[in-house]
Amino acid sequence: MKQVQHYFPFLLFFTIFFTSAQSQAVSSGPSGPTNITSILEKAGQFTTFTRLLKSTQVADQINTQLKNSNQGLTIFAPTDNAFSTLKSGTLNSLTDQQKVQLVQFHILPSFFSISQFQTASNPLRTQAGDSSNGEFPLNVTTSSGNQVNITTGVVDATLANTIFTNNQFAVYQVDKVLLPLDIFGAAASPAPAPSNKPEKRVSGSDAPSGSKNDASVDTSSATATTAMSFGVAVSAAFCCLWF
Repeated sequence: MKQVQHYFPFLLFFTIFFTSAQSQAVSSGPSGPTNITSILEKAGQFTTFTRLLKSTQVADQINTQLKNSNQGLTIFAPTDNAFSTLKSGTLNSLTDQQKVQLVQFHILPSFFSISQFQTASNPLRTQAGDSSNGEFPLNVTTSSGNQVNITTGVVDATLANTIFTNNQFAVYQVDKVLLPLDIFGAAASPAPAPSNKPEKRVSGSDAPSGSKNDASVDTSSATATTAMSFGVAVSAAFCCLWF
């Protein structure tokens, strides 16, 4: 009994210590709302996309929505390697509004799990705008093994990995930057094919009023030259006879 009383202070100390440590471990866990930039920074290899989210202030809008709304979100995050395949100066050539639209084109205003892409209705609506008018079409198809393929009318991309999901908010890695048709369509569309129709020649009667074709110009010049030569010859002969 005396031995128990002797060790009682030590037992009490260790009980209080481990209880406090356990409380600290619980409180040091994830706290507060989900943060998109923190997720991407923790995953790594998304530096360029994270910078665009911050500079366009779309990151703040996403975090605010996740904090104050139960509405789901899905984000397609291109890797730094995906951005490196773009033509040099592509991002710098965009206006501030186009940069916002480019980022918003990677965001779906609802939650999609991998399996839900199989029954999704194309084109998917993005935060960049209504896809029904053909400006921002985003279509998904699935193949064996739940592989999700994405097409924008400009590029074809593949969903490569799930970065984060909590059944309300999902972040997926894609292997290409999703270029919207409304911004990059003109540059991506091929040049028109040359016409096979024979070139139409303009005759003198078809020429516009006030214009002359090449043949009439040459004839007029020849006539003027002949008349001038004849006048000089007549003048010279007259002078010889007079003197």
